[in-house]
Amino acid sequence: MADAKKHILIVEDENDVLELLRFNLTKEGFSVTTATRGEDALKAVGQKRPDLILLDLMLPGISGLEVCRQLKKEPRTSGIPIVMLTAKGEEADIVVGLEVGADDYVTKPFSVKVLVSRIRVILRRQHSSSYDPKTEVHIRDLEISPSRFQVLAKGKAIEGLTLTEFRLLHLLASRPGWVLNRQQILDAVRGEDVAVTERAVDVQMVGLRKKLGARADYIEAVRGVGYRFKDA
Repeated sequence: MADAKKHILIVEDENDVLELLRFNLTKEGFSVTTATRGEDALKAVGQKRPDLILLDLMLPGISGLEVCRQLKKEPRTSGIPIVMLTAKGEEADIVVGLEVGADDYVTKPFSVKVLVSRIRVILRRQHSSSYDPKTEVHIRDLEISPSRFQVLAKGKAIEGLTLTEFRLLHLLASRPGWVLNRQQILDAVRGEDVAVTERAVDVQMVGLRKKLGARADYIEAVRGVGYRFKDA
């Protein structure tokens, strides 16, 4: 399905990468504009609000991290999804980027097919309502039902989940592909009857993965940040 009305801003100073992205995203039906410097990216957002930004971290002038930080602190632009483009070995920058509000990241060299898939997932999520802990989730071979407090894997119940473990799984599965930091997880899953700290999130996740058994790798730890449910 073409996303003809979806506008993507590509911010990349390497011409080969920029043209590769522009060509493939245009072919996929997206409306594309580009910028090669951080300053130009901020101006472009002011002129026409994009639906999503592909943002290289290593830019001349204002860095990609600073662009992300400025956009996320402004109410008018804070809701624009940002996917960071990073080189391998820039783990520290990835962590900082996610902490200042980036929604996802892709490391170079990257698969265009995978990138387009991630873009579509993020854009779909933008139009969905905020997290609803009562909504049933069907993903991969899992069925997660809050009303029955039940998780089925190929029709077979996964037993022994605590309330917090269940909430963790439901939250992450509701937003496949999204990296959620520990504070975001805390804000979503803790209630008056559930005492959870940032450090305890990791402990709870160990228990959850153990009970998921062969499906433990559905949940990916993003070092230094938090977790995400792998959508494929």
